[in-house]
Amino acid sequence: MREVQGQTEVKTDWNRMPEQHTVDRTIAALKERNFNPLLVLDRETALNTLQEMLPEECEVMTGASTTLEEIGFIEILSGEQHPWHNWKTRILHEEDKVKQYDLRRLSTTSQYFVGSVQAITEAGVVLGCDATGSRQGGYVYGARKVVWVVGLNKIVADLDSAFRRLWEHCMPLEDARIKRMGGSGTSVGKVVIYEKELIPDRITTILVAEALGY
Repeated sequence: MREVQGQTEVKTDWNRMPEQHTVDRTIAALKERNFNPLLVLDRETALNTLQEMLPEECEVMTGASTTLEEIGFIEILSGEQHPWHNWKTRILHEEDKVKQYDLRRLSTTSQYFVGSVQAITEAGVVLGCDATGSRQGGYVYGARKVVWVVGLNKIVADLDSAFRRLWEHCMPLEDARIKRMGGSGTSVGKVVIYEKELIPDRITTILVAEALGY
C-alpha cells in the first residue's frame, strides 16, 4: 500500500485468480461473443490442446507472447520437429529489412495466428494491444483462424479495470523485458477492444487455470 493525497491506496494484485463463479460468468459471456472459450487445468494441457487444434502443414504465425513461451509452444515452434509452416522462421531468416517488413505484413493473413491478450472482462470483452499492431492485424481480420491462450489471471471486472491492468501491470513488465534484451523499452501504439467476432468458429480462447503471462 502507499499514501496518495492523504489516502491509503491498495495496490491491485493483477495476477490474482478469480473465483469460480467469475470464471463461469466470463466463459458464458465469451461464448455469446463468439470467442469460443475452452477451459483447461494447466499449461501442459493448454499446450496439448493448442497443438491438437493446428492441422499438419498449416501456416502458423505467433506474436510476441510470454504466455506462449511459458506453456512451451514457442520452443516447439522454433525447432524443426513440428509439422507446421512457421511464418516467424521465414521472417527472422530474411536479412533484407524491406522484404522482412513485407513478410510481417503478409503474416497477418496466416491460416492460424496464435497469441494472447492483455485482459478479458467478466462481460466477455477482450483487450489487446501492441507497439506496432502486428498481432492485432491478424486478430482483427487478417488471419483465417485465431487462437488466444490466456491465463485466468487476466480476467478483470470491467473495461476500466482492463485498461488499468494494461497500464499498471503489462506495460511496465514488457518495458523491462525489452530493456533486458538490450532495447530502449516499449510503448503502446495500437489498442483494440474486441466486442464480438462475426464468424462463429474463427476465434478460440484457451483459458488456462493458472497465472500465465502478463
